[in-house]
Amino acid sequence: MSGKRRKAAAALAASASIALLATACTGQSSSGAKDDASKQTTITFWHGWSAESEVKAVQANVDAFTKAHPNIKVKVVGNINDDKINQALRAGGSAAPDVVSSFTTNNVGKFCSSGAFVDLAPFFEKSGIDPEKTFPKPMNEYTQYDGKRCTAPLLGDAYGLYYNKDAFKAAGIDGPPKTWSEFEADAKKLTKTKGDSYEQLGFMPTYHGYESTTEHLFGQWSPTYFDAEGKSNIAKDPAFEKGFVFQKKLVDALGGYQKLEKYRATFGDEWGAKHPFHTGQVAMQLDGEWRLGMAEDTKPAFEIGVAPLPVPDDEADQYGKGYITGTIAGIASTSKKQNAAWELVKFMTTDTDAVVNFSNAIHNVPSTVEALKSPKLKYDPRWKTFLDIAQDPNSTTTPASPNGGQYLVSIQNLGFDYEKGKVTDLKAGLEKTAEEIDTDIAQQK
Repeated sequence: MSGKRRKAAAALAASASIALLATACTGQSSSGAKDDASKQTTITFWHGWSAESEVKAVQANVDAFTKAHPNIKVKVVGNINDDKINQALRAGGSAAPDVVSSFTTNNVGKFCSSGAFVDLAPFFEKSGIDPEKTFPKPMNEYTQYDGKRCTAPLLGDAYGLYYNKDAFKAAGIDGPPKTWSEFEADAKKLTKTKGDSYEQLGFMPTYHGYESTTEHLFGQWSPTYFDAEGKSNIAKDPAFEKGFVFQKKLVDALGGYQKLEKYRATFGDEWGAKHPFHTGQVAMQLDGEWRLGMAEDTKPAFEIGVAPLPVPDDEADQYGKGYITGTIAGIASTSKKQNAAWELVKFMTTDTDAVVNFSNAIHNVPSTVEALKSPKLKYDPRWKTFLDIAQDPNSTTTPASPNGGQYLVSIQNLGFDYEKGKVTDLKAGLEKTAEEIDTDIAQQK
């Protein structure tokens, strides 16, 4: 899906409306569905895509399914967000969906722990499908919570580094940085000041910068967010401290928080033609696979390069990894047609041709091991970077939690305070934030 909806979904995950899901419903966690999927039936599929091309792609996917399963008709409803899903599942009845897709992987913990979506493990088992062998590791991880698999991945998003090849050449830089120390050095070389502002900035490191969130950056340190008991691990895992320290060092090295934020105010909209990477205002950009097409559509005055994000210097052998997230699909526990619903979920998420065709149509990363290797994939050679990131065994994601992505909001808030100097004792800040996360999660149980 597009980054615009991905970011909107992430924001939604942190909103108060998500808390409503805790009392949504308590469906059966086993495949106790009694409907006969071989009989004539109609199921309802809700999804969040809204762009004309994406809606057509979803319908083409459904049409391919109904051609293979002529007895199952699918009523498709688009432009549905998680708030609408929550309301429908609470209300139940004939108007509720059978199959649901969501852009918000952060809500998997809520979907699973509340029983809003059924446990798919029995369905996978009866179909002879092993999720661990079918899906890339990060995607396999973010579709389950606390031992319960209530969703399956439906295409993914991978984050990498976009860079201005012309600017690199002018600065005497041979290729993309592979370690964070190289990245810092390149960001400095690429930065050209102009009075109290910039003619060109190597990279916008502030957390309000487009896509430079804590989870996207810190994923390169492979952090462990929770310990074995489910407690926040951010004050114990040195990966978090290292990530915060590096980002703050970069902010200071490139001019300081105030100067950077003043420059950021001159940026165009993230989803418009005047994005600062498109215009050459920044020479390097952290972003997802969708950015390549968006940038090329603006016909930039420079050649675009694509590479994995750098890694810590002491983890140089893991260069190639990245942060992974994506769209998820599940079966509503209120559905009376769960066996028929499973046929659609199974087709969309595990059929290689279905996954490949959908990926080709909306330009998101395929979500099965086989689809990632398919010769039928069509893409710009530079886009292969994201296919490789998705298959890299060291790529990471953020784990599900029972209160959605609230723990990520807490970590990001610490980042906001630390980068601007409001928090000066990072260790104390990490400990306080860990306590906040634990308290928030305890209140959801």
